[in-house]
Amino acid sequence: MSDTPPTPREAPRCEYLWAFLILRLFLGLRTFLEGLEKYERNGRYTFANYYENMKGMAQGITANSFLPLWATRLYADSLGYLLLLLGALLLLGVKSRETLIVTGLLYVSLSFGLMAVQENEGVAWLAIHVILIVGALVLVRHERFALLPDHRG
Repeated sequence: MSDTPPTPREAPRCEYLWAFLILRLFLGLRTFLEGLEKYERNGRYTFANYYENMKGMAQGITANSFLPLWATRLYADSLGYLLLLLGALLLLGVKSRETLIVTGLLYVSLSFGLMAVQENEGVAWLAIHVILIVGALVLVRHERFALLPDHRG
């Protein structure tokens, strides 16, 4: 038998709460603004610009990799919408655990595209985002400021 008394369950630490909130807000802003920039050309944001930008992205990836144009077009045409949606969900704190997982998978898929065209600097940049998402997933149980929390511990 042990002589040490049982310790009460430790209350959530304030710094974990703030660490998660800061990560969630950073990743939400980064993801949302990354989506928004897909709509920009010469300082104007339009759907026409979006589809022109995404057409160029898809053609560039296809021209420099083994990926077919139909696949890169399908991916590119949905990318901006996904980034805007996921960024907004993160900023608002809507099902943050699930949103972080989907966002992480999206960043992994972006990394795959850059790996296919051997753009190592971009891959390294996205790897930092993936690491931040992993850190946020470790801390998500400390989330308190959310519009629609996960309700998991």
